Amino acid sequence: MATALKVFDRWKEFLGERVNQAEKSGMSEETISKLAFQIGEFLSDKVDPENNEERVLKDLWDVADEQERKTMAKLMVKLVSK
Repeated sequence: MATALKVFDRWKEFLGERVNQAEKSGMSEETISKLAFQIGEFLSDKVDPENNEERVLKDLWDVADEQERKTMAKLMVKLVSK
């Protein structure tokens, strides 16, 4: 379990770094959220979750409608923003 959490923590750290870079390059919060949504769509379709946290996110993504997915994407950006 600890390894899975470390992997998920690394994912959040990686995502946070990318969000930080996007902000520094002048991207708006709206643009970053749109990109997060597109990444979420890609991951849901193409990547099998590797741990329980990723599985929960995928399961939630799969049952959500488009507006809820956009909200989830914004929340993930908010979660990893510094």
